[in-house]
Amino acid sequence: MFRNVTPWNLSCRVLLGLVAGVFLGSAAEPTGEARFSSSTNRPRAEVLVVQDPGATTFFVPNAPVVRRMVERGITALADKPTISQAWRALIRTNDVVGFKVTSAPGDVSGTRPVVVRALVESLKESGHPAEKIVIWDKRSSDLRNAGWYSLAHDLGVRCVSSEDAGWDPDPERAYEKAVLGRLVAGDLEFNRRDDLNAGRRSYVTRLLTKELTVVIPVTPVLTHNLAGVNGQLVGLALGSVDNSLRFQNNPNLLAEAVPEICALDDVLARVPFGVSDAMVCQYRGEETVRLYNTMVLNELRFSRDPVALDAVALEDLTRARKASPYTVDKQFETDVYVNAELLELGVSDLKRIDLRRVN
Repeated sequence: MFRNVTPWNLSCRVLLGLVAGVFLGSAAEPTGEARFSSSTNRPRAEVLVVQDPGATTFFVPNAPVVRRMVERGITALADKPTISQAWRALIRTNDVVGFKVTSAPGDVSGTRPVVVRALVESLKESGHPAEKIVIWDKRSSDLRNAGWYSLAHDLGVRCVSSEDAGWDPDPERAYEKAVLGRLVAGDLEFNRRDDLNAGRRSYVTRLLTKELTVVIPVTPVLTHNLAGVNGQLVGLALGSVDNSLRFQNNPNLLAEAVPEICALDDVLARVPFGVSDAMVCQYRGEETVRLYNTMVLNELRFSRDPVALDAVALEDLTRARKASPYTVDKQFETDVYVNAELLELGVSDLKRIDLRRVN
């Protein structure tokens, strides 16, 4: 069952998988829907690591080096000889591709624009139409302050926020939780606060339900005090729905809500792979820029398993905090990623994550 979650909150999919494991045991052949029936047949994940000591100089990214790193990672991920062939293997020409960024921390501690620029430029050069490429995050103010609208203009692509795209009112596509939220301006049900049921749903952005067919999260290695890392799962889940304040100050609710939101048909199912911007690891400060609490890694990571990317980033943050002169830090919570694996969203156990260095 989920950690910190009562049994009746388990999804039917997880519950059926656990029941199957109890009754079938090792006699059953593991399948994609019953991967947890045997401890000896647990799934594995692969994370491709591209490292270059020249990727940054005094925290400033080197654009040509980053571009080469992106091309090495994408071609290795697709197992193709050229970047154009690799993108065509990963993305269909009629796909509307949304690069999900982490904009609130800015362009230093958040997703670095140089990485997204390299991704977008290489995708365009492979023949993908610029009008079918979008850079997005939840709030337009964060995108603007971090310079993403300017970058999108330079690249000839669009930059759109979840809130500006609006929230899909279809309750069948929403995330429902009995915990009432404190609705704020911009939430779909903000003006329905006299309704006793208002605040029980988090509605998915129309960007996902009506427009984007592919989402590629590009996330920093950045600490999150409740979830461990402000990475692939947390950024995607909280950026995709409204009425999310109800989860953000409660670690137990966050650990349950993030993987369940990601499991919605319109969210993680649209992600063919993720990119971890691991050039710099900031292990304290959350969204506040604190370069004195960083560890330079000069890496980009690529994986079809976003849970694995977060697990590796969490290990970076843990290692960096242990190496710092301060010893009062609490241990990171990891329930988000354990629960994500229970929902079969990916692999959270480092022992089952294969790191492959790309030359």
